[in-house]
Amino acid sequence: MDNKSLRFLSRLYLEHLQVMHYSPRTVGQQTTALDQFANWCEERGIGRANEVTKPILERYRRHLHHSRDRSGKPYSARNQAARLIPIRGFFKWATRQNYLLYNPASELELPKMERRLPKATLSAEEAETILAQPNTTTPEGLRDRTLLEVLYSTGIRRMECVNLQKADLNASQGVLAVRQGKGKKDRFVPIGERAIEWLQHYLEDIRPGFVVEPDSQQIFIEANGLPLTPDRLSRLVSTYIQQADIGKTGSCHLFRHTVATLMLDNGADIRFIQQMLGHAHLQTTEIYTHVSIVKLKQIYAVTHPAKRQQKKQRADCLPIENERAALLDALDSECEADDE
Repeated sequence: MDNKSLRFLSRLYLEHLQVMHYSPRTVGQQTTALDQFANWCEERGIGRANEVTKPILERYRRHLHHSRDRSGKPYSARNQAARLIPIRGFFKWATRQNYLLYNPASELELPKMERRLPKATLSAEEAETILAQPNTTTPEGLRDRTLLEVLYSTGIRRMECVNLQKADLNASQGVLAVRQGKGKKDRFVPIGERAIEWLQHYLEDIRPGFVVEPDSQQIFIEANGLPLTPDRLSRLVSTYIQQADIGKTGSCHLFRHTVATLMLDNGADIRFIQQMLGHAHLQTTEIYTHVSIVKLKQIYAVTHPAKRQQKKQRADCLPIENERAALLDALDSECEADDE
């Protein structure tokens, strides 16, 4: 292979990302975007990286604007940006490594993100209706009720849920450890008393009957002992949402979005929700500051509707509207990334 070709250099770039400990998911998304770009270039007789110019990149951006996804819908602005950002990163790296004399993507602008109304969220009553759907008289049903309780209580991501280990639950402190979340960052999140009770029941009475040695230590497993996969989790949650017949659709991310919205509505400060959801920063605000798990638990106790011990007092600071919009917009972006 030509060592100056677009494909050869892109493979070196992807290897660089792996060396820098980017997550397999990130590397996979970048691989898809760069392969798509390389295919488009080769169809037009462009094989070498140094043949790519600013006008060519502008043509590719227009191509994405007129492209359609698998369902036949035009690519959203976020979807287009997700395919352009890896290209900008690649050419920046190639220029720094002296594979190219100049960076043709240095002035490549990303599509302007549209501001949309938040996607549907659940009311506290609707969430309870969904939680009541699994048949808890069966082992699988009790497991499913438990995972729904965990999603609703903590707002963790789909991948974070399936990666939970038995040692991550600290029932006495009311805290769940989320290890190697997005960006390979660890954090602690509060978990409600009811979710803890379901988890303890499942771990003590149901999960041992599923285990096939050697035990993976993963909390949520199939009846045959295999770990629950992200896609399997999404299908389970989606099925129970449809079964609840509340006129709304969605999956794991619907609970994550619901947790953020309900806590905001109940007066939680935006900083504490950022900490809980694992957002280091938001696109439109730089207000993130570190908060302790103790304070976060206090905020959680008075703003999360699933918390059994209800209190009348509210958090002392209401979120500013643009910060609220930024948080919900970031959650929408996450959801789109999960769907791709």
